Amino acid sequence: QVQLVESGGGLVQAGGSLRLSCVASGLTFGSYAMGWFRQAPGKEREFVAAITWSGSSTYYADSVKDRFTISRANFKDTVYLQMNSLKPEDTAVYYCARRPGGTLSRLLYEYDYWGQGTQVTVSS
Repeated sequence: QVQLVESGGGLVQAGGSLRLSCVASGLTFGSYAMGWFRQAPGKEREFVAAITWSGSSTYYADSVKDRFTISRANFKDTVYLQMNSLKPEDTAVYYCARRPGGTLSRLLYEYDYWGQGTQVTVSS
């Protein structure tokens, strides 16, 4: 029943910006956090950012801190990832995921629902 659908990926030049969206459906009311992860070719999936459902607390990987911003829509079950000053090393498939319980985490296995991902490619 639960579905997470990412969108907004694409091809941009280094220094450009993209905003990714994650639309959640089938989720019941409760306390849970949302996160963004990414996986580049030949690399393990890595944590990018997380946010409480209320939006009161956020957490970022050091590699994207001060460049990426995670946020939520006020009236939709939608989470965004604003990506600025993009670098070629940001190229990856970006995934949205849910963590039950509401606590922020960077651990992949603590998230129970995942989207199918959206491709982000940054050219040099």
